[in-house]
Amino acid sequence: MPLVPLLPIFHCFNREYFDCALTDGSKPLVAVRWSDGRLRKTAGLYRRGPTVIGEQGAEIVLSRPLLELLPLSAIESTLCHEMIHAWIDLVLRLEEGHGPNFHARMAAINAAQSKFQINVRHKFPVPTKLPKWWAICPGCGLRFPYKRIVAGAACRQCCNIHHGGRWHANFELIFQPIGVEE
Repeated sequence: MPLVPLLPIFHCFNREYFDCALTDGSKPLVAVRWSDGRLRKTAGLYRRGPTVIGEQGAEIVLSRPLLELLPLSAIESTLCHEMIHAWIDLVLRLEEGHGPNFHARMAAINAAQSKFQINVRHKFPVPTKLPKWWAICPGCGLRFPYKRIVAGAACRQCCNIHHGGRWHANFELIFQPIGVEE
């Protein structure tokens, strides 16, 4: 499914569930955009502050990698979830994560419609990163899968046996790309 434009959904939800409180006239108080591909562990986020690019100073970012292949209801529930965070911050002017105001607004929105359900934590499938490296102990020859090279890592088993659990250079792991066999 191609990425849907988020701003029309934002304006619709703002009217239906937030009494137009997240806009100044027709201008949103918060920027809404898809991630550039780096947001991979969470479906969305709301943030505000000097590091946020744009004139609003606040933004909602939805994860393109997590949501692009899911149904529209997943996008809608995530956007609405983040809009609740924006509403608590920008309208109520409170610093609250998933507290009582969040839960009350979430319950009211869930009760008002049946297209999607907002939750505190999403249950969307998060792609796992496969290991790219074999870490090989030069002492015992054991191999361990690693996602990245870790400088100074040593074989715990050999360090425990030969050096009382203290790190030793003799057992520093040698990294080899997975798929390359000696």
